[in-house]
Amino acid sequence: MSKKDSRAAAKIRHAATKVFAERGYHGATTRAVADELGLSAAALYPHFRSKEELLFAITVGAHADALAELERVDPVLASAERLRECVRLFALWHANNYLLGRVAQHDLAAMTSEHLDVIVELRRRTTQLMRDVVTSGIDDGAFAVGDPGVHAIALISLCSDICRWFPSQAYSSPEALSELYADIALRIVGGSLQF
Repeated sequence: MSKKDSRAAAKIRHAATKVFAERGYHGATTRAVADELGLSAAALYPHFRSKEELLFAITVGAHADALAELERVDPVLASAERLRECVRLFALWHANNYLLGRVAQHDLAAMTSEHLDVIVELRRRTTQLMRDVVTSGIDDGAFAVGDPGVHAIALISLCSDICRWFPSQAYSSPEALSELYADIALRIVGGSLQF
């Protein structure tokens, strides 16, 4: 794919994210996406053959980007600091990309089974990474919980849900919200705010 084609595809994904978030996947049309860009619907097809393929491109990119935020946290940090940083970055990504997250989290049932399998694998890797962080804290005595799996899922769900309601009258700063969520995460695992 040339740089020009890549830029065009990115613009289409951005417009589709806006349209899907506003109307819902089933209420949106490729015509509406094309209208958002001032193009004909036929101009989308060289880049995305169907509305579902466009949804997959948006969703796989969002999940990969959110996972990348977790993967960039230094694994040698102390357990509490590592968990706090993972949750801070994951919450920050969801607050900064709330429309993208809304589409990526809520329209999975519209995907083909092959595309859904790719998303499920990214979600599995995200959960495993968070579980590893919680397990490490349990093992070194920093966290006082018994089941790392359920706590990992709770932390991921806490952050992922941001896209459903953010921004609000009370919370409009992604940075402030992510710091608050990082502190909440330590309380969930029974950890200390002191490093």
